[in-house]
Amino acid sequence: MPPSDNLLTATVPDNAAGRRFDAVLAELFPDYSRSRLAGWIKSGDARLDGREVRPRDPVRGGEAVTLSVVEEVQTHSAPEAIPLEVLYEDAHVFVINKPAGLVVHPGAGNPGGTLVNALLHRDPALDKLPRAGIVHRLDKDTSGVMVVARTLVAHTALIEQLSSREVHRQYLAVVVGAMVAGGTVDAPIDRHPRDRIRMAVRDDGREAVTHYRLRERFRAHTLVECRLETGRTHQIRVHMAHAKYPIVGDPMYGGPLKLPKGATPELVDALRGFRRQALHAEVLEFRHPVSGEPVRCSAPIPADMQALVAALQDDSRAADAAAR
Repeated sequence: MPPSDNLLTATVPDNAAGRRFDAVLAELFPDYSRSRLAGWIKSGDARLDGREVRPRDPVRGGEAVTLSVVEEVQTHSAPEAIPLEVLYEDAHVFVINKPAGLVVHPGAGNPGGTLVNALLHRDPALDKLPRAGIVHRLDKDTSGVMVVARTLVAHTALIEQLSSREVHRQYLAVVVGAMVAGGTVDAPIDRHPRDRIRMAVRDDGREAVTHYRLRERFRAHTLVECRLETGRTHQIRVHMAHAKYPIVGDPMYGGPLKLPKGATPELVDALRGFRRQALHAEVLEFRHPVSGEPVRCSAPIPADMQALVAALQDDSRAADAAAR
């Protein structure tokens, strides 16, 4: 961790002679991202033998490096007293259980009332971090576990873990269709060519891999456990629809409502009344960004999904009883 005065010092190794200053600086201070270090070089907060230099300037070896860690306001949203369920907390990270309906970032149509506003109320110092420390996101109507960095060191480390696919992210989804086996969807994703709000499987898209397995099968639906290998926008929603098992209630990728033949009135009401994608981030596992110790957090299935699953179970039992 940086000292309290935010001034760090180091010496350029002799074997670094001839290399770029920005590359050497990144090795000397790996707790900070390359882009942030490059900004500090350009602002004169990272110096070589007391001199301002350019990122590309070569080093000789043996020079003294000083780095003034400048904490400027990065997030300008207003704090709001929005309740948060915190699953884990220390000086470096928050892990929260995001409820369905809570938007993560302010934007057009959502200038306030977001997770960012709630986080800034709980910890005002998060305004010094990009996006108030949020390193990954959940869709507005997806519930479940999210990790938030509280320091620049934690922010950099968590983004690196996500980029290198070291973070375990496990979701639960209720999908349309009775699966017979799990599998993997390996299909690239990018913006839909005509509808820029939607994502789509595209040959020229970015790599996207989702693994899924059955948790419980019903007459015409399945409770599925999904594990993300990559983290593209709407990935599970797009991939399950691509696999012909769209998520129940998904307004963008789910298609028209399908009611099983002979469904109980309770199941009909539950399916008609479920107005969001039945998707929940159940488990998140990562290495603590400072200690390196494993952290595992889980969030219980929210009440609306529990009620949907219970209706599906009751419907299956009623159908079995009628068949006997």
